Amino acid sequence: MYDILEKQLELLKNNERFCCVTLVKSIGSTPQDQGSKMLVNENGLIIGTIGGGKVEKKSIDLAIELLKTNKKNEFVEWNLNKDIGMTCGGSVKLYFELFNNNDWNIVIFGAGHISNAIISILVNMDCKITCIDNRLEWLNKLPNSNKLKKVFLDDMPSYVKEIKENSFVLLITMGHTTDKPILLEILKTREFPYLGVIGSKAKANILKKDIEEAGLPEECKNKFYCPMGLPIGTNNITEIAISIIAQLIQIRDSV
Repeated sequence: MYDILEKQLELLKNNERFCCVTLVKSIGSTPQDQGSKMLVNENGLIIGTIGGGKVEKKSIDLAIELLKTNKKNEFVEWNLNKDIGMTCGGSVKLYFELFNNNDWNIVIFGAGHISNAIISILVNMDCKITCIDNRLEWLNKLPNSNKLKKVFLDDMPSYVKEIKENSFVLLITMGHTTDKPILLEILKTREFPYLGVIGSKAKANILKKDIEEAGLPEECKNKFYCPMGLPIGTNNITEIAISIIAQLIQIRDSV
């Protein structure tokens, strides 16, 4: 049991997705004692056992399914004969507990001062962050965290196709020249629950003209936030970051 707890702490520290399967109750001829545990990730069994054989195989398959579909914790009760196909009698009740399975992905293009301030707050929250920039020196200034993936890439618009579904996407690059091609690529090919571009109302008007000139549908003009953030605070970089994160939380909780 100690080895399992030690491994569980390691996985939590490294922010790795996994499922802890616990044998909560057993009746009759069951292959393991109550309280037996095993840890499973998307590749299969990591450590431990709840009995081996068919019941363990079925449990591993269910744990992988829960991880891949971002489902919540789950109790199951199986009759070993009817549900598992084992010759021995009895039943098991199992608890599947998911860890680090949060699917709130935040993708930020640009690693400048405002991005740094935003990321410095987000790394303390339950989310996964990706930051893309073509300036390695700015990426290196970002906080080091196992929640943050840093991507050094010259052709930033090419990363759009790599973004996971349901991600929140923020464009905070060096300016309009670098924000524009990323925004147009997203509007042409993808749709996200949140898409924001740093800037003023004047910049938003310019971007809307860019959308028109690119021949995109009129409704694309209303598919992004610019300015980003709730109308609170001052122009202090930290307060700007807080206002943007507050808007992200507001949108996340309304979806």
